[in-house]
Amino acid sequence: MVSSPSAGDHSALPCTEETRPLTASRTFQSHPPGGREASSRHRASLRKAPPSPARRGRADRPSSRIALLLLALVCLIPAARGETLQIELAGGEEVSVERYPAGGDRLLWFPTATGLQEADRRLAAALAELGFEVWLADLHAALFLPAVPSSMERIPDTLVAGLIERALADRRRLFLLAPDRGVVAALRGAHRYQQDHPDGPPIGGLITLSPQLFVATPEPGREGRLWPVVRHTNLPIYLLQPENSPWRWKLQTTLPALREGGSTLFVQLLPGVRDRFYYRPDATAAERELAERLPRLIVRSMRWLEPYGQELRLPPPLKRRGGEVVGGGNAPRSLRPYRGDPHPPALRLPTLDGTILDLAALKGHVVLVNFWASWCPPCVHEMPSMERLSKRFAGRPFTILAVNMAESRETVEAFLETKVEVGFPILLDADGAALRRWKVFAFPTSYLIDARGEIRYALFGAIDWDTPEVHQVVERLLAEGRPPSG
Repeated sequence: MVSSPSAGDHSALPCTEETRPLTASRTFQSHPPGGREASSRHRASLRKAPPSPARRGRADRPSSRIALLLLALVCLIPAARGETLQIELAGGEEVSVERYPAGGDRLLWFPTATGLQEADRRLAAALAELGFEVWLADLHAALFLPAVPSSMERIPDTLVAGLIERALADRRRLFLLAPDRGVVAALRGAHRYQQDHPDGPPIGGLITLSPQLFVATPEPGREGRLWPVVRHTNLPIYLLQPENSPWRWKLQTTLPALREGGSTLFVQLLPGVRDRFYYRPDATAAERELAERLPRLIVRSMRWLEPYGQELRLPPPLKRRGGEVVGGGNAPRSLRPYRGDPHPPALRLPTLDGTILDLAALKGHVVLVNFWASWCPPCVHEMPSMERLSKRFAGRPFTILAVNMAESRETVEAFLETKVEVGFPILLDADGAALRRWKVFAFPTSYLIDARGEIRYALFGAIDWDTPEVHQVVERLLAEGRPPSG
């Protein structure tokens, strides 16, 4: 049984096969065991509110361009702050909360991995105007932590659970909102609250933007490790996933894991936008337009979660080591010896002109396989140095294959005409099948393959490919591939 929530300003199509690649604007719900009857009642209650899908091309109208310009100017103005609450928790911690008062349901908003943003305040103010109270929690300041991604792993679940308890003290319906790495802190704190307060008021559900549920980005070719709480939560969850994001391709791993604990899941892909779209300094017109509509999209998410958060359900127990689950960090980015299976997965894809290129046919060549996307700034940043590397070894058995991630031929061609000019082949992975076979976890990801066809080096992230260190590695692999003289 699958139902499709209205996407409002985005078309929402039902998906009946969760294991296939998701496409833009596809939205679906998955149920825990026994959740179908509630889903039927919920769908019936929502038939009174038909969706109002956006029309294509309206961003090209003069009035829309003027509106987007005004929105961009407004985004430069600091948002008005809510009233500040200093909330003292049972453990003695004091958390500063910016409260945007309203009479409706309450939303406890967790910060991004880099702390509270002015965009968060603008969204909170807009939600308050729509009748929903927002608490913006400054968790970094409460613990004197720097506003960096790794700090989110150091937020105690007891602190978050205490904050949830205070937010539910007046028994107003409470939803949690957590972007990127903040979702793990929210899930761990919610799990602790549910365990400590089995008879307390329930949490209405969790809304998450671009959730990052893995402990760390693994080495290329390795499987990622999910935080343990992912498999031990039973909160109803509405997941808003930008289409132009590497995390989109991890939904086939994260969704089954979230269902293990009994979560009811709603997933909506947001077409044509990147992670952090609502506060990016380089936001596109489409991203600014969606940021303007985001408050109503959040409200709609709460309404879809509402029927599933009425009863308090005790989640599966979570084993903790010393009270906290601690994750590892990422190694510095560099071209590193590959430690996985040296035999590369199949790679046979069309180029921009329709020619089929097969990695298996390149035995005897040293091959750099690079997975990239035009919306990924680090990918774009490293491509000129890749072009210089290609020219440096021109005429020798060295080849670069740049595999584009699920973008249209027209998009890639326009990018190459206007942004970066390269001479090496661009391969089109239209459905992301190659990405999944190669276990690509982050963009860009690169593999350096020797003349025997074995993966020798790999890395995720961008580097300067035109350096003496890289030149030496390529020269060494080329020398290994030369037949012995005499």
